[in-house]
Amino acid sequence: MKVAVDEDRCCGAGQCVLLAPEVFDQRDEDGIVELLDPEPSEDRATDVRHAASVCPARAIHVAE
Repeated sequence: MKVAVDEDRCCGAGQCVLLAPEVFDQRDEDGIVELLDPEPSEDRATDVRHAASVCPARAIHVAE
């Protein structure tokens, strides 16, 4: 699995950080999400997919 975040689309809602904090984080200066782990392990796949599905800006992209 590979994950990407479109920082230009990110609105900083932070739901992904709550759902998968080992994969996503928010920058302090602007609240934009950044990836901590662009290739998370399969045990985190469900949380990452859920985070992508609830992203209000549709800024998270998951490739299998």
